[in-house]
Amino acid sequence: MWLIKLAWKNIWRNRSRTLITMAAIFFAVILSVLTSSLQDGVFDNLVKNMVSFYSGYMQVHKKGYWNEQILDNSFEASPRAEQQILANKNITGISPRLESFALASSADVTKGCLVVGISPEEENNITRLKEKVTEGSYLRDDDPGILLSEGLSKRLQLHLHDTIVLIGQGYHGATAAGKYPIKGMVKFGSPDLNDKTLFMTLSSAQDLYGAYNMLTSYVIALNDNRNLQKTAASIRSGMGEQYEVMTWEEMMPDVVQHIRTDTASSRIIQGILYLLICFGIFGTLLMMMVERKFEMGMLVAIGMKKIKLILLLLIESVITVVSGCLLGIMAGVPVVWYLNRHPISLSGETADIYERFGFEPVFPASTEGVHFFTQGLIVLVIGLLLSLYPMIKVTRLKPVLAMKR
Repeated sequence: MWLIKLAWKNIWRNRSRTLITMAAIFFAVILSVLTSSLQDGVFDNLVKNMVSFYSGYMQVHKKGYWNEQILDNSFEASPRAEQQILANKNITGISPRLESFALASSADVTKGCLVVGISPEEENNITRLKEKVTEGSYLRDDDPGILLSEGLSKRLQLHLHDTIVLIGQGYHGATAAGKYPIKGMVKFGSPDLNDKTLFMTLSSAQDLYGAYNMLTSYVIALNDNRNLQKTAASIRSGMGEQYEVMTWEEMMPDVVQHIRTDTASSRIIQGILYLLICFGIFGTLLMMMVERKFEMGMLVAIGMKKIKLILLLLIESVITVVSGCLLGIMAGVPVVWYLNRHPISLSGETADIYERFGFEPVFPASTEGVHFFTQGLIVLVIGLLLSLYPMIKVTRLKPVLAMKR
């Protein structure tokens, strides 16, 4: 107990030295928390933007559909299956789709396109399709019209309220053909989707392809995408072997690879940050050793055992490092919260490039508690490991030399 009291007095005997040491740890924690939370927030925002393009967080198909995306691999719509999916507490929405390909024609111009039959309100809740309408209006459930992507409209030289002709192969080889007025234009950030996609109501698509009451997929929205795999496993076990449940990671492996590559780069940057943190903390420890060299020499000279001196320094280090970490975490919480509510916004040409590809030009911070705990713990370990240096110096301390001015 007397060692703790002495350590506490020693800490505040030289306030400037103690405050400098705590400040080094304090700012180290804030920097590491900000780096980690911004990295996670940016990736979460990227995923949110990507799944809102088209795929959703998860899709349910008939088994084998993803490898051979044809109407013959569709399945019958089932209210019971929908209720079973929605029974999972992590699922916030479900949208049925019927997707196939057709030849789109306008006068002398033809082009292959992706026809997507949707339930307008449910689809908008998941992919925010209504926000992508740039001209005209969004679909209603009983609408005979279609939404045409801007790139496809330019290829076909069509405008709002023009008529488009679709010809293709329907369900079980039937002929699919129809004429539809263009009710609205939509713009996607993905050039691939923007050049080939056409939306109509689910009933219109089922009528076009003769696939009455048939679907190719259920698109699913999640409340918490961190439980993605757990939710997918739960749905798989409930739906049975005749269905396949795919997450966005399985449907878009290129995005997953991009995130992994960026994560690896970020770890290198964070490693450099930790190295700078080490130099900052170690510098204050060196300063402390120079200032207290005479004091330590005198204590050993008057009979204090080196093991007790080492314990004294250890207690001082623990108090200083833990205090700096706790203060850093407490100060980091409002900063991260502010950056989550008011993300770093890009401007100028860089922002235009992001918006052109459908991404929000913002860098939000993640408010997950794991960032505060993990980064605080890492800095704590770094600080305590570096605190071993003064203890090692004490073991080699020679009182006579240490007390020389």
